[in-house]
Amino acid sequence: MITSRDNEKLKLVRKLHDRSWREKLGLFAVEGEDLLAEDVDPVELLVAGDNVEASLLAEVSTLAHPPRVIAVYRRGDLPSGTRPVTLALWRVADPGNVGTLLRAADAFGAGVALSKGCADPTGPKALRASMGAIFRVPLSSFDEVGGTRVALVPRGGVPLPELKVEGDIVLVLGAERDGLPAEVRAACGVQASIPQPGDAESLNVAMAGAIALYELSRGAAAA
Repeated sequence: MITSRDNEKLKLVRKLHDRSWREKLGLFAVEGEDLLAEDVDPVELLVAGDNVEASLLAEVSTLAHPPRVIAVYRRGDLPSGTRPVTLALWRVADPGNVGTLLRAADAFGAGVALSKGCADPTGPKALRASMGAIFRVPLSSFDEVGGTRVALVPRGGVPLPELKVEGDIVLVLGAERDGLPAEVRAACGVQASIPQPGDAESLNVAMAGAIALYELSRGAAAA
């Protein structure tokens, strides 16, 4: 039973709140039983009242309501590679959006590719938003993923329900405020838009990504 806040395992969890330590150590911490991996063994498993005092586990938690379990996993154990459909995120810095897009990709069988400047998908907020999808969705680099690149733009692109693409497709999404810069759009073979009959200027990037995946799945089902 861990009874000291100076315990090395608790110190490790504290370090993993910081992205630089996660990258340096190749580890990340997951808080809560509902987010634990089903088929990936953790490096450490801390359980309140079992092998650590509940109050000490609460001290190292980032949650308002401390979890019963905190597990530490290796980043190298996460799935990698590509799928026929990939969400390629350009500088999406909000961890909640990155996590939500992972969850959407999980629901529709897609992969996720990240550019430099994206939020860390293994950070606490992204992990909570992904609801365990981090352990099922393959991650890749924005520049390395192959296929027809389709820039998702707010207006003026091919209406997404009418999009016809052969082979693998890479949906390129930009951050909410800045969108996709001209050079990224120019590198895409197609620009597409979600039809929006309302007055909203644009959609939240996570919402747009989910709708785009749904439209692609409808098209595939109809083909």
